[in-house]
Amino acid sequence: MESGLSSLLSVSIDFETSHLVFPTIIHWILAVLFAIILVTKVIPFLAAVKRGERTLPIVGESMDGFRFFGTLALIAAYFYLMAVVGNMFPYTGYGFLFVSVPFVFLMALMYLHEWTKKAVVIVLINAIVAPSVVWFVLAKLFRITLP
Repeated sequence: MESGLSSLLSVSIDFETSHLVFPTIIHWILAVLFAIILVTKVIPFLAAVKRGERTLPIVGESMDGFRFFGTLALIAAYFYLMAVVGNMFPYTGYGFLFVSVPFVFLMALMYLHEWTKKAVVIVLINAIVAPSVVWFVLAKLFRITLP
């Protein structure tokens, strides 16, 4: 009886694969949730489109090309310049800080509908304060290495 109970209470861990347990569980949960979304939302929507009751939201709508391609260009420049500036100041996080301020400023200006003096000042303050607070918290308080 003792051997059965001790084997029930003993734990053996395979350290070569133990780090894969939670990612595997998360992958299966995400797959099940994706299947539920497909069945409950996407398939009925596509059936309504086929019957003519609904239309696809993307087809036939006008696109703001300036904001779309401007966003893509700013994101590409952001990641490229963050590495370049980060290499000038290694292990300080200044690459993140010095590139995030103009990125946030330009991105906000691009999506700003009315360019009033007050709105531009608010955008400028936000572009300076938000990346600075994030840089301080991550780089200084938590000592996370930023580019």
